[in-house]
Amino acid sequence: MFCPMSPDTIARWQFGITTVYHFLFVPLTIALSVLTAGLQTAWVKTGKDAYLRLTKFFGKLFLINFAMGVVTGIVQEFQFGMNWSEYSRFVGDIFGAPLALEALIAFFLESTFLGLWIFGWDRLSKGVHLATIWLGAAGTFISSIFIIAANAWMQNPTGAWYNAEAGRAELTSLTQVILNPVFLTQWPHTIAASFVTAGAFMAAVAFYMLVKKNAEDAPEDDLVAYRKGVKLGAWVLIVAGACTVVSGDFLGKAMVTSQPTKMAAAEGLTAALDDPARVGIQVFPGFEVFPGFLNWLYGTDYIQTVPELEQQWADSGYLQWDRKANVPVAGTQLQQDFADELAKIDGLSPVNAIPDVTIAFWTFRLMIGIGCLAVLGGIFFLFMIRGKRIPSPSPILTAVAIAMPLLPLLANSSGWIFTEMGRQPWIVNGVLPTLQGLSPSVGIFNVAFSLIVYTLVYGLLAVVEVRLLLKYIKKGLPEAETVDVKDEAQPLSFAY
Repeated sequence: MFCPMSPDTIARWQFGITTVYHFLFVPLTIALSVLTAGLQTAWVKTGKDAYLRLTKFFGKLFLINFAMGVVTGIVQEFQFGMNWSEYSRFVGDIFGAPLALEALIAFFLESTFLGLWIFGWDRLSKGVHLATIWLGAAGTFISSIFIIAANAWMQNPTGAWYNAEAGRAELTSLTQVILNPVFLTQWPHTIAASFVTAGAFMAAVAFYMLVKKNAEDAPEDDLVAYRKGVKLGAWVLIVAGACTVVSGDFLGKAMVTSQPTKMAAAEGLTAALDDPARVGIQVFPGFEVFPGFLNWLYGTDYIQTVPELEQQWADSGYLQWDRKANVPVAGTQLQQDFADELAKIDGLSPVNAIPDVTIAFWTFRLMIGIGCLAVLGGIFFLFMIRGKRIPSPSPILTAVAIAMPLLPLLANSSGWIFTEMGRQPWIVNGVLPTLQGLSPSVGIFNVAFSLIVYTLVYGLLAVVEVRLLLKYIKKGLPEAETVDVKDEAQPLSFAY
């Protein structure tokens, strides 16, 4: 049990709050960069003003969100040094490579080419200018690869061994880190969820403006452009939703293997099973439907329960699960190497390796349920504008348009809370307990003070973000005015 006012509890709250807040911006940035690049590509190919106006409209919203993501992401790095120095020392040899590559490659692409895109509308040729937004979008994708590879390693620490003399984990194979089975499934799932987020955002904003402009008898060109935005966003949302389901299935199977305790908690398997080969889905605790569905879903004839996993840990230490053979197996090399060190940690042996079942169970369901609701919203938007229909304004439609961008954000947040809380009590799964990753010299006052400051600053940033987005959404589509590139030198100008 954690003391409510202990430094470790406050440090965990601080990291949780700042991480969830930061991740509100990340998925939208990743996918909206691609959708903006796609709109500009459509304009270059077709020459239609509607695509140019949508490019500049959503491009501006993308840049606002991108800037906020950068600002909030910086705090994440500060926290490693402030509150989690032991963790940083332990994993530094592994995290150094992917995080350095992320800074050298991804940040270079983002900062350089997005800057050229912003100021190059009247200076660069259409083809070169289009290339800059695609390269900037590539930077966001590359960044996600390295960051999620680092997170996936915390879930399943492959490609490393424990150096007892140095007292830390050391890299043995960067290839194994990148080819981590958890990463190979977690990254596509995160990217698909990002497109769900961006698709919902684009569809909702365009739908809101379409209805609003229709009531104001706006020019036909405006209505045509907004209809295109609704259709593009809704179809991206629906297709990405299907990809999220498929990738989530593969990720679930990978977690059953590497993190059986997390998935047992997620499915609420807290009691002995009458028939382990006929386990259904618990919609609510104690309310099971579709017997045998869970076995089919996770590809195993035998489902492990929380009590069984607790006993395995007490008997043999942290174990993974071979789904096909239906037997527990030894963990990764690092998990095996560090087993003896765990036994030496005062007050933590044996470690209770089971996460909070209630949190894992409900965040898992909120992630799935809210995500499915967002996809239904995309279908609703397409239904409302079928043919050439444009609905009239109503409080219900306004509420739907406002709620739609929030649904994927709630689903993403629930998913990350499940991912991180489901890994507890480990900061590195099966190796380093979270309590051992804290900075030893950080007192309760310092952590509490920084928590209050960050929360207030993030609250202020939230107000700034929302006001900026609303300001430029209400302004509507910009005019499709472009300046031809001339041969003589011209100063770079901001085109918006």
